[in-house]
Amino acid sequence: MSQKLILVLNCGSSSLKGAVLNNDNGDVLLSCLGEKLGLPDAYITFKVNGEKQKVELKEQPNHTGAVGALLDELKKLGLDSQIAAIGHRVVSGGEKYSESMLVTDEVIQAIEACIPLAPLHNPANLLGIRAAQDIFKGLPNVVVFDTAFHQSMPAHAYTYAIPRKYYRELGLRRYGMHGTSYRYVADEAARFLGKDKNNLKLVIAHLGNGASIAAVRNGKSMDTSMGLTPLEGLVMGTRSGDIDPSVFSFLANNAGLNIQQITDILNKESGLLGVSELSNDCRTIEEEALKGHEGAVLALEMFSYRLAKYVAAMGVAAGGIDAVVFTGGIGENSDIIRAKVLNYCEFLGLKVDEERNIAARFGKDGVITTDDSRVISVVIPTNEELMIANDTARLTGL
Repeated sequence: MSQKLILVLNCGSSSLKGAVLNNDNGDVLLSCLGEKLGLPDAYITFKVNGEKQKVELKEQPNHTGAVGALLDELKKLGLDSQIAAIGHRVVSGGEKYSESMLVTDEVIQAIEACIPLAPLHNPANLLGIRAAQDIFKGLPNVVVFDTAFHQSMPAHAYTYAIPRKYYRELGLRRYGMHGTSYRYVADEAARFLGKDKNNLKLVIAHLGNGASIAAVRNGKSMDTSMGLTPLEGLVMGTRSGDIDPSVFSFLANNAGLNIQQITDILNKESGLLGVSELSNDCRTIEEEALKGHEGAVLALEMFSYRLAKYVAAMGVAAGGIDAVVFTGGIGENSDIIRAKVLNYCEFLGLKVDEERNIAARFGKDGVITTDDSRVISVVIPTNEELMIANDTARLTGL
């Protein structure tokens, strides 16, 4: 009996992440990563049963070529005829979409209209959609928006304190990101804790190279740290997070930089990389901090301190805290950062259990606070691909 498989695509400006999932049990049968797309030396790497294979994309070194190579790989494995639908991550759906959607001409036009809100991401997401439509002709496509989950934020949380005409005319407001991850983790946290998600106050930290935190009350987003773009909020791998807006005029006047140069610095040269002057990789920062590297020690402390301040702030938005949840690559694997954050937040009733914290690593869920903590903290691995696949199956009737 043939399986009903769902292909999940997540396209960046020069990359393509993909996964093929079995709709019946969520198993990942194949994953892939296309890199350097748009450059002559573009390639895609496939992973099947733990084995990796690299394929050069010399003839068509772009997103369409990557999806075409993916189709070729699926044919080799005899899986191509079993792909039933394709799900796509799209960063911004603006205010128009608060849920996932089947791809139509109208939806594509709406994604295009949101390009000013996500200029680095939405164009790449559209490339992936068009490549899938071209290569996998006739199959239904579904888009899952990062911003959709946060459309439940109240106006006082998403509005910037600037003249409101810029919101009315340009849509300038806080949108948030990582919504697909938050939706998945909120459900999983409720199951893990044995609680009804509709009666639960969660503060969830999605920590990776891009990092954010959200207040989720009764299953809905009440606030989040990212704003109009992913630059606002926490210290990240290469992003500064919150910063005085006058930094722009200060650097323009004193360093001779223009707006685009300063924006690039804040997005690509700041955060852990800028402070440590070593790397944007948290593992490297932790290793060097343990050796006493001054920049690494400072970067790690800043990351943890900013995050701890936001934990307390998100408690306001959630109306209290039943659980603090860590997820994402750093959140799931860095017992050092988790311990630092919980130690800062001990006044909230969070006491880290060192043994539990160390045990909850490498994709394992688990409680990391002591039994006498007033507030519990847990690690819940995220699975955005499964969330996208589930939405795709639901909307296509699989």
